[in-house]
Amino acid sequence: MDFIDYYKVLEIDKSANEAEVKKAYRKLARKYHPDLNPNDVNAKKKFQQINEANEVLSDPEKRKKYDKYGTNWQHGEAHEQAQRQGRQQYGGQGQPSGFGQGEQGDFSDFFESMFGGGGSSFSGGRNVKYKGQDLNAELHLDLKDVFKSQQQTLTVNGKNIRLTIPAGVENGQTIRIKGHGGVGANGGPNGDLLITFSIGNTGTFKRKGSDLSSTSELDLFTAVLGGEVVVDTFDGKVKLKVAPGTQSGTAVKLKGKGFPAYKQEGQFGDLYITFHIKVPTNLSEKEKELFAELSKLQGHGK
Repeated sequence: MDFIDYYKVLEIDKSANEAEVKKAYRKLARKYHPDLNPNDVNAKKKFQQINEANEVLSDPEKRKKYDKYGTNWQHGEAHEQAQRQGRQQYGGQGQPSGFGQGEQGDFSDFFESMFGGGGSSFSGGRNVKYKGQDLNAELHLDLKDVFKSQQQTLTVNGKNIRLTIPAGVENGQTIRIKGHGGVGANGGPNGDLLITFSIGNTGTFKRKGSDLSSTSELDLFTAVLGGEVVVDTFDGKVKLKVAPGTQSGTAVKLKGKGFPAYKQEGQFGDLYITFHIKVPTNLSEKEKELFAELSKLQGHGK
C-alpha cells in the first residue's frame, strides 16, 4: 500500500496544533461528505482518508507514533522489538536481512512479512462510526399560520417529512428534528434537521412574545359620551365598553386575547387596544352651529 501522508490529506503542516487539526478536519469533512457529493467515488475515497487522518492526528499518542513510524504506526513498536531481538541474536554485530534503518520502504517490507501484507494499511478509521451532517432549512410562514398548531409536509433531500408546527412559534426560532439530516458514515447515526422559522406579518396586529397590540378608531361622540364599540381580536370580534371622556391614545388590555404561548396548552397572552379618536369632517352648517354653541358652553367661544 502506498504511503499516505495524513498531514497532506488534512492540508496542514506537521507543526499544526490540536485546534488547527480540528478546524481542517471539519472544513474538509463538510466539503467531501457523501451527502454533498452523491455518486462521486473520488469524494467518498477522500472522505474516508480525511476520517483516517483525523483519527490519528487528533489523538496525541497516535500522532506521536505516526510521526515516528509513518503509516505503519500501529506496529512500529513491534518492528523495534524485532530489531532488538535481531541485535541480540547476532551479538550486536548487525541485523538479519530484510530489516532497514527506519526508511519507509524498509518498514513496508518488514510489515509485509510479519502481517501478510495487511500491516501496512490503516483500517481503524473505517470502523469508526460518524454522525451524519446536520442540515439547515428555513420555513417561511405568516403570523396567522402559527396562531394554531398545524401539520405541514416538507421535502428535504427528496424525502417527505411530516412536521407538526406548534402554535406560538416565534420568528427566528429554530427547532431540531432528530435523525432527518445527512446519512451517517460507517453505520453512524443520521444527522439532524434544523428548521428556522421566518414569520412575516401581513395583518394589523403587532406581536411581542405572546402579547399582541393594535389600534382602533373611536368616534368623537363615543369618546365624549362613552358607550360600546366592536373591536377586532386576532380570532374574531368582541364588544368593548368605552368610558366617557376617553382620550386619544388611551390603551385598554383584553386579558387572554393575545397570542398562544409556545408549548403551553391553553395559555394566551394579552391584547392591547389603543384608541385613536376620529374627528368628524364634512360637517353641515347646522352641525357647525352646534359645535360652536358647545364651544361657547365650554368657555372657548369669542
